[in-house]
Order: sequence, then C-alpha cells, then structure tokens
Amino acid sequence: MDFGVVSWAGKLLPTLTYTLPVVGEVDLKPYVIGLVLFLGLSVLFKLVQLVVVARLKAFSKRTRTDIDDVVIGAIAGIRPWVYMLMALYIALQPFGLPSGVARLATFIFLFAVVWQAIEIVVRFIDYAATRLLEKDEDGDGVPDPNTANASHLVALLARIVLWVLGLLFVLSNLGIEVTSLVAGLGIGGIAIAFALQGILSDLFSSFSLYFDKPFRIGDYIVIGEHSGTVERIGIKTTRLKTLQGEELVVSNAELTAARVQNFKKMKERRVTFRFGVLYETPYEKVREIPSIVARLFEVQERARLDRVHFTSFGDSALLFDVVYYVESPDYTDYLDIQQRVNLDLLDKFAEVGIEFAYPTQTVYVKQ
Repeated sequence: MDFGVVSWAGKLLPTLTYTLPVVGEVDLKPYVIGLVLFLGLSVLFKLVQLVVVARLKAFSKRTRTDIDDVVIGAIAGIRPWVYMLMALYIALQPFGLPSGVARLATFIFLFAVVWQAIEIVVRFIDYAATRLLEKDEDGDGVPDPNTANASHLVALLARIVLWVLGLLFVLSNLGIEVTSLVAGLGIGGIAIAFALQGILSDLFSSFSLYFDKPFRIGDYIVIGEHSGTVERIGIKTTRLKTLQGEELVVSNAELTAARVQNFKKMKERRVTFRFGVLYETPYEKVREIPSIVARLFEVQERARLDRVHFTSFGDSALLFDVVYYVESPDYTDYLDIQQRVNLDLLDKFAEVGIEFAYPTQTVYVKQ
C-alpha cells in the first residue's frame, strides 16, 4: 500500500546517514520519518476524535432525536489502539519490509479496521433493533422481555454476518482468492444446516414466538399435560416454572407445533359447578334453591352469577348447575371465591333445612 505523504516527507528531509560502531553506515531518514508519522498521526487521530465528539455533543443538545447519541457513542467508542495501529502501519511504509512481514502487517491493519467498523455498525443495528422490536405492549413503562430477547438475537445474527463479510474482505485484500472459499462455505453451510436442523428449527421458532406473540414472560400457559409460568424465552428453549416449583424446559420448535393455552390473556374466568340435594327435600324448598344461590353471589366480590338451574334428576339426587364468572384471571382468586361459595351454601342450606345428597340406593321389598 503506497502513501504519498511518505515519499513527500522523504524528499523534504536531508540525508541522515551516519556511521555507527559495529553496525556500520546507517540511513536514519526512514526511522525519523516513521517515528514522526506514528506520533503525528496518533495525536491527529485523537484530536479529530475529540473535536468531532465535542461538536456532535453540542449539536445533540439542540435536537430531540436520540440517533445523534448513537453517532457520538460510535465515534467516541473508537479504540485508541485501532488508530495507533493505523498510524504504525503508515509509519512502517518507509522501511523495506520483507514480503512476509509486510503481508502480516497488512493483515493486522485490515483486521483492526474491519473490527472497529463492525463495532460501529453493530451499534446502529442495536439501536434500530431496540427501536423497532423492543416495545412496551402492556403500557407499564417496561419493554417486554420477550422483545428484548428478539432484538438481542437480531444483533447476534447481524454480528455473525458482518464478521463473515469482514473476514472475506480482509482475505480478498491480501490477494487470497475467495471465490472458491465462498463456494466451500456454501456447501459447508448446507451440510451444517442438515446436521443442525434441530437447533436451527428452534432458532427460527424463537423468531416465530416473537412475531406471533402467543405468550410473554410472566404468562401462565398450559402445554398438553404440563403448565407453568413463562420465565425465559431463549434462542433454543423456553423455560417455565411449574406450580410444584421446578423448572420445565421446552424446545421452541415443540411450542410452535403444540396447542398452547394462555391463561394470562384471560380477562375473566367462567366457572361451572354442580351440586345435588336429597329427593326427600320438600318441593317449596327446591324452588327456593336458585334464589338462595343468587343471593349468595350478590355479596361475593369479583364474582358475577350467570345462571343457576335445576337441570336433572340424578340417580340419588336432584341436580343443580351453577355458572358464574370470576372477574380476575388469577387462579387463586377463583379458588378463594369457590371456597366462599361452598361454605356459604353449607351454612345457608343448614339454616333452611336443605341437605346435600350423597350416593345412596333405596331398596323396596315387596311382600
């Protein structure tokens, strides 16, 4: 790589040839040019960085958008060792380096530049993914953790793609033929895809879970025979905390193929239960039972009676069906209300002389 400033500086400086003991005659001009270039360019890069950052910070105070903060962070995040390597690479040009050493220096220089460029691009990708994917869907001021996982996954995939392209760029500039390498990567990618199809299936299923949003972290879901609260949605698996307290790990591919019941989405719970009274219960008291049940629900908080009917004649009882709504998705609230209803029924029926039925069989003997 040729830099015109090196040739120009070489013409300005006088001859600096000296005879040193043991070493002999040495031309110090390349060393002086290299040292001046290294120090000067290092200081220049640092000053440019500070000036640009200061100007952008002053400009950002007059704007409402936050994209300028990302630009400031990207420029301020340029590592000193990166521009010092760039300065060192330029400073080494006056020296006639062997081809192997020159090739290694070029590789280090290009790798540092590509690494820093990828870090800058990833900053903007993180910003875009955060703005587009991380959303506060329930209005509580906190982004949904599921969307945060999705944005992190997008940033990870983008980083992998950028590194592949960056390494190909470095190798291409070193004179290495990358066409066959790209073809080999394609064939190898197909083989890897077949070998890792289970993992890739879970990976794409995690994207499906984000975009379709069948559930979020904190939701209580039922999958077949298993149920639990969603604690984490990862790249490969989703983790649930069951009612017994253990952690249940389910693959994302299985979740996208299974039938999932999400109880967190439920605004209210419909409850149906049945009870029976003795056949010996007087007719007038049987007629009063629906109104007795209705009055019990009038004093229940977060419960709304839908209907109560004398529905059928059982083998050993007169059967009543009760349907009501619990105005809460919480399962514990439902249990509390059902318990109060049961206790009130026991108390009220004991008060009016109505007995609950139990399995009995009456045998009539004809003589």
